[in-house]
Amino acid sequence: MRRVQVNLYDETWPLKYEAERKKLERIFQSEVIDIFHIGSTSVAGLKSKPVIDIMIIVKDIDRVNQFNQQMRMLNYVPGGEHGMTGRRFFQKGGDLRTHHVHVFEQGDANVTRHLAFRDYLRCHSEVRKEYGKLKHLLAIQFPNDLDSYIEGKSNFVSKIESKALAWYESH
Repeated sequence: MRRVQVNLYDETWPLKYEAERKKLERIFQSEVIDIFHIGSTSVAGLKSKPVIDIMIIVKDIDRVNQFNQQMRMLNYVPGGEHGMTGRRFFQKGGDLRTHHVHVFEQGDANVTRHLAFRDYLRCHSEVRKEYGKLKHLLAIQFPNDLDSYIEGKSNFVSKIESKALAWYESH
């Protein structure tokens, strides 16, 4: 069972991202357009589950499955679309998850959504603090129930995501 654990921001998270990014670049090579550190570990000062989220933008999403074996060699488990049409998802670390890789084709709206949310939190300290506090409280309330933890965040995330997209597109 995966335990819900929310930690204070860890200065090593960007370093862990960078180390993994280099490995992923070697796997996907010329298919890669860009790679980004996303999710809460990409926002300095934000409390987070200690899972590094990485987003890879590729030329052709249909070619991503051909890299599944190489990803397995890095201890990633391929998860297909994992509930999101047009995405390829990989996870590493089993129940003690360390990394998630989200792969999208260039032009997918989810790319903008992820970057807008990340950048909005980076630039809006009060929202970042409020989100961190909510995550911390939900982790205490639901230490063994990841689904309830995620559901508890969903209204806040949706509200901020709308603001973030409008803000991001105006910059």
